[in-house]
Amino acid sequence: MISERLAGTAAGFARQQHRFFAYCVAPSLAVLAVITLLPSLYLLATSFTQLSLTRPETLWDFSQPLESYRQLLADSRLHNSVWVQVKLSFWTVLLQLLIGLGLALLLNMKSRLLEALRTVFLIPMVLPPIVVAIIWKVIYTPDISPMHGIFRAIGWNVPALITDPNWALTSIIIADTWEWFPFTMLMVLAALQMIPQELLDAAKVDGASPWQVTRHVTLPFITGILLVAGLFRLIDSIKAFPLIFILTDGGPGNLTEVTNYYSYLQAFNFSYLGFSSAITVALLAASIVLSWVIVRAVGWGVRVD
Repeated sequence: MISERLAGTAAGFARQQHRFFAYCVAPSLAVLAVITLLPSLYLLATSFTQLSLTRPETLWDFSQPLESYRQLLADSRLHNSVWVQVKLSFWTVLLQLLIGLGLALLLNMKSRLLEALRTVFLIPMVLPPIVVAIIWKVIYTPDISPMHGIFRAIGWNVPALITDPNWALTSIIIADTWEWFPFTMLMVLAALQMIPQELLDAAKVDGASPWQVTRHVTLPFITGILLVAGLFRLIDSIKAFPLIFILTDGGPGNLTEVTNYYSYLQAFNFSYLGFSSAITVALLAASIVLSWVIVRAVGWGVRVD
């Protein structure tokens, strides 16, 4: 009888605790719904209209709900922006993962000098994106660029990278990689410091070389972290805007015009808000599907016990 009363009391306390937590979380969820869910639903609804700022009557005109999506399939400039986006995302994510992993392995070594350098490597990531864009604008402008000054001093005639068709996209990739490789480095470094020391010691006792320890113990342990970092950087690369806006404005021509920037042009340069919303919705759907495919194909890493 006493045990039943205790069980009933515990269950009642658990229900009260659950209600208390629900009441605490409810205001945050309400605010989150207002600032994220409602705008997202409005964006989705707008994508089914032909809304244009020059034609106010199209605001709630759903007579041709799929017209904007049909235009997506026929827009060659949009298709080019998707290809530019693929190249930008592939190279920036790959380079950020490789550089971040390499530096994390280096900084994980026991050295006071390397520990002091950790903060230095984080500087690009904590700078506002617009500041990073201005820094690289200075670097890429030949008349005031220290880099171009060094090149001229050694006799190299290097063109203005952001206006050269062969180098414009590469210049964006370099700047974006410099800005965000610390993100990957920080995540991987945290994962490396969570590896049980017993695993590393056991591998060394078995005669494993540093490369074998890295390959068979370290990398399997941090595969999940690398995947998470890669997914975060992939999503952020799809949202690329400040660097392109400041450095190249999508040019020369449309060689650096990514999909996100093309959507911006459609909305704010040409006032086609309905078409721009359709581009954004399609881009969001593609990001979700791509992330799901990557997770299913790669997995979350091998558990090392």
